Amino acid sequence: MQLSRMAAALALTCAAWLPAVAQDKPVELKLAHWVPASHPLNKAMEDWGAAVNKASGGSITVKVYPAQQLGKAFDHYDMARDGIADVTYVNPGYQPGRFPIIAAGELPFLIKDAKTGSEALDDWYRKYAATEMKDVKYCLAFVHDPSSFHSKTKKIVVPGDIKGMKIRPPHATFANLVTELGGNNIQSSAPEVRDVLEKGVADAVAFPWGSLVLFGADKVTKYHMDIPFYVTTFVWVINKDKYAALSDNQKKAIDGNCNPEAAGRVGGPWAEFEMAGRGKVKALPDHEIYTLTPEQIAEWRKAAAPLEAKWADGVKKTGADPKVVMDELKASLTKYGASF
Repeated sequence: MQLSRMAAALALTCAAWLPAVAQDKPVELKLAHWVPASHPLNKAMEDWGAAVNKASGGSITVKVYPAQQLGKAFDHYDMARDGIADVTYVNPGYQPGRFPIIAAGELPFLIKDAKTGSEALDDWYRKYAATEMKDVKYCLAFVHDPSSFHSKTKKIVVPGDIKGMKIRPPHATFANLVTELGGNNIQSSAPEVRDVLEKGVADAVAFPWGSLVLFGADKVTKYHMDIPFYVTTFVWVINKDKYAALSDNQKKAIDGNCNPEAAGRVGGPWAEFEMAGRGKVKALPDHEIYTLTPEQIAEWRKAAAPLEAKWADGVKKTGADPKVVMDELKASLTKYGASF
């Protein structure tokens, strides 16, 4: 009799539980990016998908599409907006002026570390993403390991060395610096960098160390400035309709993996990969890796100073107060220990 009552109770428990599971229909998310499958970001995306799958009780699966399979690098924000992909990896700096607030993270001599910098950037930007990227669901933001110039023609030591050079910048803020210093900007996505250098279309590139090797640009550069000059900001965004169609439990699984801690999980391993690239380049024959004196760094700081005023002009057009925005970013960087 006691066993029968236990069985009945178990059956009622299962009956109460089954409808909750049934409401979460299986969903596949297409996550698109534009770096090779060998890039550490691809692994980070697979790990992110596995975390979402686990948090959703297996109802969400994430399929990763690397190497521009679903579209060009420059188009990934609009691909998420338009539903070509469900989740995309975006470099906001590929579209100058479109996302002026997050461009604060691109300013030189601001962020010293990729992991803590990613956490700090994400924590700060959440307040602004809802308006600046309002036609998508914002997930997270992060940065790569700080890096600098790599040239095929000559050493770049002081700002005056840029005059007349053809430089492939990583984003719009860096492009503004090149222009101010009398250089010419050559636009290309990361996968195209070796080609533009090899053909002489560009003389130099601003690139993190590991990516220099991964994309083969170490084969066509010789001189490497070794200071933490700049970082690039990146975001993951989600198609709004796809997110809205998820169950509450599934949304919770996504939201639990779209936060500063998740941003650090993405930025940290990538930083380790980029730092390892420095050693690989140093081991190559016929390459010159050099640092700068405090006086030379001071020259670069002075040359880069007008960039913040230009950034502020763009932020004013959004209705935000650039001083408040910058003070909040610097406070977040201090909080996470990521300040230069």
